[in-house]
Amino acid sequence: MAQNTAAKELLGVAKNRLNKFYNPKLHVEAPKRELSAEDRIAVNMGGTPPPTEAPGGIAGTGVEVFAQVRSHAQRSDDVAAPPPPPEAVGAYMTKGQESTGVLTLVDMLVADLDKEMQGMEVEEKDAQNDYEKYVQDSADKRAKDSKSIEAKESAKADAEAALGQAELDKKSKVQESYATAMILKDLHLECDWLLSNFEMRKEARVGEIDSLKKAKAILSGADFA
Repeated sequence: MAQNTAAKELLGVAKNRLNKFYNPKLHVEAPKRELSAEDRIAVNMGGTPPPTEAPGGIAGTGVEVFAQVRSHAQRSDDVAAPPPPPEAVGAYMTKGQESTGVLTLVDMLVADLDKEMQGMEVEEKDAQNDYEKYVQDSADKRAKDSKSIEAKESAKADAEAALGQAELDKKSKVQESYATAMILKDLHLECDWLLSNFEMRKEARVGEIDSLKKAKAILSGADFA
C-alpha cells in the first residue's frame, strides 16, 4: 500500500511537470519558500537569501517509498524472461496529440493504481475483520475456559474438603474400634477366668452352704459328735 501511494504521488508530480510543458495553464507552481524574520531583514539590507534545500525522495520530487529488499541469490533457471522490447516510435505527432497521449497514459496508470489500492483496501478490511473475529473468538474461548477452570477448581476444593473430613471420620472410627476391641479383650479375659475357676468356685460354694447348715443346726441344739 505504501509503494502504491508513493507511486501515485510520483505520477502526480510527473503529470504536473508534463503540464508545465504541454498545458502551462494546468501547471501548479511549487509553494514559495517563506523566509524567516532574520532572512527577510538580511534580504532587505541587500543580502542574499539562504540556499533552498533540495527536496529528497525519488528524483528530487520529495516522494519517498519503502523499497522491498529481495534476495538476489536466485538460480539462473528461475530468472523470469525479460519483457519484450518496446514498440518502435510511431508517426510524428503534434504537441497537442503528444500531450494528450502522455497525459492519458499517466491518468491510466493512476486509475490502475487506484483500482489496485481499492482492492488492497478491501483485502485489508477483510483481513482486519477476520483478525477481529479471531480475537473475539479467542476472548470467548478464554472466558469459557476460565469458567471451566473455576468450576473444576471449585469441585477439586470440595473433593479435598470431603476427603479431609473422611480421613478425620476414619481416624475417629479407628480409635472407637480400638477402644471397643480393648473392652472386648477385657471381657474375654474375665470370661476366661470365670470359666477356668467355675468348678473350684462351685465346690467352694457347696462347702460354704454345708458349713452354714451345720452352723444353723448347732445353733438349734443339734449334736454332730
